Amino acid sequence: MAATRVTHVASPLEEGSVIICTVTSSGNAAAAWVQQVCSTYRLCEHDVFAGLDVEWRPSYGRARNPAALLQLCVQNRCLVFQLLHADYIPQALADSLVDPRWSFVGVGVDADAVRLGNDYGLQVANTVDLRGLAAGQLRMPELRQAGLVRLAHAVTGVNIEKPQRVRMSAWDAYRLSDEQIHYACIDALVSFQAGLILFNGGS
Repeated sequence: MAATRVTHVASPLEEGSVIICTVTSSGNAAAAWVQQVCSTYRLCEHDVFAGLDVEWRPSYGRARNPAALLQLCVQNRCLVFQLLHADYIPQALADSLVDPRWSFVGVGVDADAVRLGNDYGLQVANTVDLRGLAAGQLRMPELRQAGLVRLAHAVTGVNIEKPQRVRMSAWDAYRLSDEQIHYACIDALVSFQAGLILFNGGS
């Protein structure tokens, strides 16, 4: 049975700031999140961008596990959609991913988009890998090969933690732990905030 949980996650980027995180396997809840974000921020009238990330259970053999989670973050709202357990994938979400007015930012976001296409037939029309953007704007070519932790520090000045035990955890669990939710939410949030800074010229 599809389940939805809404929780607040403390932002590492601004003291006292919280992210409203919706964790769900419900297609209805995912569609409502997309519609609420558009309504709240009037995003559908403008060119916008969102932080995007994908998690999956680590594979230790030749078999590749499918994407378990899709994380999206816009402003202070994050969606953690449990694709693997979803009752259905809503058209509103699929449409937002191919809307030409939206850009999806992240580290390795092109590979995430390919995985979404291969595993669920979801197409992501506009992706922007923050590594190239940051390398050019900050004149730090080494960022082209950076992970999210290194990029986040270079762009935002903030150190984020990505514990190995969480990164390699069972992302396909029906009920995610608080640590997993925090990790998944922060990945998408940091991508969004770094994108916000870089889209505004690094200021």
